[in-house]
Amino acid sequence: MIEPATRPAREKLDRLINIERKDAPVIFAGAAMFFLLFTGYFMLRPVRETMGIAGGVENLQWLFTATFIATLIALPIFGWIATKAQRRRILPWTYAFFALNLVAFALGFVRNPDDVWTARTFYVWLSVFNLLAISLAWSVLADVLSTSEAKRLFAIIAGGASLGGLTGPILGTILVGPMGHAGLLLLSAVLLVLSAFAAVWLHRWRDRNPATDERIDVREKPLGGNIFAGATAVVSSGYLAVIALFVVLLAVVSTFLYFEQARLVAETFPDKTRQTQVFGIIDTVVQSLTILIQIFLTGRIADRFGIGVLLVTVPLIMAVGFLWLAFAPVFAVLAVIMVARRVGEYALVRPGREMLYTVLDPEEKYKAKNFIDTVVYRGGDAVGGWVKRALDVLAEHPAVAMLIGTGIAVLWAVTGAWLGRQELDKDKAQPILEKGII
Repeated sequence: MIEPATRPAREKLDRLINIERKDAPVIFAGAAMFFLLFTGYFMLRPVRETMGIAGGVENLQWLFTATFIATLIALPIFGWIATKAQRRRILPWTYAFFALNLVAFALGFVRNPDDVWTARTFYVWLSVFNLLAISLAWSVLADVLSTSEAKRLFAIIAGGASLGGLTGPILGTILVGPMGHAGLLLLSAVLLVLSAFAAVWLHRWRDRNPATDERIDVREKPLGGNIFAGATAVVSSGYLAVIALFVVLLAVVSTFLYFEQARLVAETFPDKTRQTQVFGIIDTVVQSLTILIQIFLTGRIADRFGIGVLLVTVPLIMAVGFLWLAFAPVFAVLAVIMVARRVGEYALVRPGREMLYTVLDPEEKYKAKNFIDTVVYRGGDAVGGWVKRALDVLAEHPAVAMLIGTGIAVLWAVTGAWLGRQELDKDKAQPILEKGII
């Protein structure tokens, strides 16, 4: 029970972060789901980045292409699970499979820790895992929260992801010595299973607190349809197609900067240990800033100005950033731009993008969303990787790629502005979704 003296302070805090008291359980469970998932993932991420550079910056496009192919193989398997399983069981079953994969990789690292193909396979696997696992977690939130709840709570719940992204690298740095890489993988598997339990609790919370009559038992039923329903939904819906274009442009911009980061880090810090430390420092700064923005600003911006502001701000910043990097191609400038992009993506773009899915039907929330978040995103990565490599070879100066990146970022902003204008209540949005109007 809150004492009368502390009640005004509590009410001021609730108004500051734009939540209601009844939201506390779902915020805690949702944040726990993301915290556990991201802590496990970010323990392993700096190691993956270093392995990518170790294989040669000039070969990164091959790893990106392998990741895209692996995603094409994995998605039909996920589509089959989504077709047959109850919606509330999709995430637990998928996470359990991934946890078993982590155990298998841990055994492989114990048996032959220096095997280059095991390392490359793990790089590709982690790149597929992180998109599918994170997309599934957002699918659960889009499924259990109404549109109005999502606008208020998505960013705050996503703060759990940022806290996990901050905790993971710290734990990884501390534990990699005594536990080794295999130990980190096993710990990540445990955290992934605990994340699945949090997702199960969220579905049960929605059952006890139904938003509408039709939500009471619908998650007990399988989605049905076919394994390629996500792809066909994107092709047949103008709304989903534009979301897919938005994600492709996001991926291309991110890949251009990723390749430039790899080049400048390799040139500036030849030592692999120092490279890992640099990646860890960038991760720490990014997650710290993201937490503050998610808790205090994102929800308020979405409520007051609409989703469009969340989707447009970062692309415009990136357009300016590419121009800056074109004329000052040094690591310090790159670090500022990378931090701005990643903070903006986690704190603004990602919550805004996920809010777009709350007006869709359940099959689209899981199948179409995961198709966009995995195949479309990794396809954009692969295309961006080869385009960036070709520009570097043909133009012989990184400034050319940065100037082209400016144009891509502007187009990304225009796409985000269009999607922002489609921010509607479900009753108004449904005719647009059904007709595929652009």
